[in-house]
Amino acid sequence: MNILDKFKSLFKSKHLDIASRFTIEREAVSGTMSEFFVVREHSTGKMLGLKILDLEKQDFFESRFEGRTRPKEGEISCQMHHPNVVETFEHGYLATGQQYIVMEYIDGLGLAAMILDNDPKLVGNQVDLINQMADALEYVHKQEFIHRDICPRNFIVSKDGKMLKLIDFGLTLPATPEFMVPGNRTGTPNYMAPEIVRRRATDQRTDLFSFGVTAFRLCAYELPWPVGEGTGLAALNHDSMPPKDIFELCPGINETLGKAIMSCIEQDPNNRPDSVTAFKNLIRDVKSIDQA
Repeated sequence: MNILDKFKSLFKSKHLDIASRFTIEREAVSGTMSEFFVVREHSTGKMLGLKILDLEKQDFFESRFEGRTRPKEGEISCQMHHPNVVETFEHGYLATGQQYIVMEYIDGLGLAAMILDNDPKLVGNQVDLINQMADALEYVHKQEFIHRDICPRNFIVSKDGKMLKLIDFGLTLPATPEFMVPGNRTGTPNYMAPEIVRRRATDQRTDLFSFGVTAFRLCAYELPWPVGEGTGLAALNHDSMPPKDIFELCPGINETLGKAIMSCIEQDPNNRPDSVTAFKNLIRDVKSIDQA
């Protein structure tokens, strides 16, 4: 089945006739729980992002919260209005029961791909990008959510390498007691906090760990632990062996920045910064990745 046939089969819906509203420009890289299309809206000519959630995977994820009302991804996304967070315009359901989300189209590059490619546009911009990631996460936390999937794959960087946006809320949960109980092992394994893989209680400091791993990789182009398998078991290393030392991988890194990043990937949440705001305060005087 070609992409057009696949697209049409998804959108035979009395709820929203997407095929008559949009033209597909291309299918973008899809996530583990969704497919993503770049589309052009007929009435406005605007380029937009269209996300279609996998029904089976979403149902399985929702089953983890039986008896609790978890906001839908579209509901969460539509609450977010920040320069470093993707803007979501609309969400709803298809006749198939799948959720769809219409969002702004960001003409940029995935941070994960840029790191893998050692993209030269990252050089000199790391501190600014880390601060922008922190701004986005701080905002999400102030909206009383835990993102639970902070990783390079979920940031899109402008083509000049100077600005980024957080793009995905598929695993996001309210930062309330009923959603912070032990047991929900979801996330991206190589960025997953030990308390998740060990099925312990979580809080917003769980995101600090994933943020720290992301910042570490942005600076060192390596992960703090050996790359593991694609399951939650990969994160078992995160509290059974010490991380690599960022100062050994990046001998010239700014000392304040390096220490702040290492503090985020502490195994014990109590040893991490109390909040993203606290992390931002640690690096507020850092202007460059290099030690002055």
